[in-house]
Amino acid sequence: MIGSGIVRHLNDLGHTNLLLVDDLQATDKWKNLLGKRFFHLIGIQDLLPYLQGREKEIGAFLHLGACSDTLEKNGDYLMENNYRFTVRLAEYALNHGIRFIYASSAATYGDGSRGFSDDHSLLSQLAPLNLYGFSKHLFDLWGDQQGVLSQIVGLKYFNVFGPNEDHKGRMASMVFKMYPLVQKEGTLRLFKSSDPKQFADGGQCRDFIYVKDAVRITCDFLNTSAGGIFNVGSGIPTSWNELAAQVFQASNLPLHIEYIPMPEDLVRQYQNYTCADVQKLKNCFHKSDAKDLCRFSLGEAVADYVREHLAKDQKW
Repeated sequence: MIGSGIVRHLNDLGHTNLLLVDDLQATDKWKNLLGKRFFHLIGIQDLLPYLQGREKEIGAFLHLGACSDTLEKNGDYLMENNYRFTVRLAEYALNHGIRFIYASSAATYGDGSRGFSDDHSLLSQLAPLNLYGFSKHLFDLWGDQQGVLSQIVGLKYFNVFGPNEDHKGRMASMVFKMYPLVQKEGTLRLFKSSDPKQFADGGQCRDFIYVKDAVRITCDFLNTSAGGIFNVGSGIPTSWNELAAQVFQASNLPLHIEYIPMPEDLVRQYQNYTCADVQKLKNCFHKSDAKDLCRFSLGEAVADYVREHLAKDQKW
């Protein structure tokens, strides 16, 4: 999702000399590339051999690929795909002085009891709740242990939503899942709170950021020499109830929410609250307020997604 959005954004800026890397397999991910301009598309396992001898041709790496399924149980697969492959690619980039920007994840923060600060000195204290978060956390730790975090950029994306996420299945955003239910049934079902003392039903909070803002922020790092790990979020917590209300409003339908029990396998690894500490990101791009980071408010983002993309079945 973010990767294809980056292709669109870079195309809009006039860049077409893009090498895309992915294993499309039996999915519709290829549809995200229709109408976009790039010079080559190769498979993941073909990348490192392809790069040999082409060091002077490479301007930067934007490494966003990973298995992002928070319920994935195959630890060996996650370690190879999300951690070890990233290490090999980062070593190549560092050895040849090439800009390396990679996707970390807010899942590294676990239940949030240790906060959501991207301060490097706090990395070793984080405790992810699932294998996906752990695989991302391992690479952040590798960068810290190797003393190279200042030479690379790690982006801890919070809840990114928006066009081009059709292929993500159960990992697609709640806006993507909410819209057809609102259209068909006029009702949304949200999880009851697993911690009712602190959060009402539907009152669990997330830091949502529109993919168009996440893409722009990511690409802005191509124009700076700043290094380190940065949270990429809005810096504003929003409840599921508030998000649902925005989907109903964008759909021009009356609000109607029901609450259902949370599945047991989800309760143990559920984050009731996330909110990015974006001070470092603000400092990097000289923004005085969190709202200056994102060009879309939550309401504007949901309206754009629903009306310009979901309702029209239109990619970005």
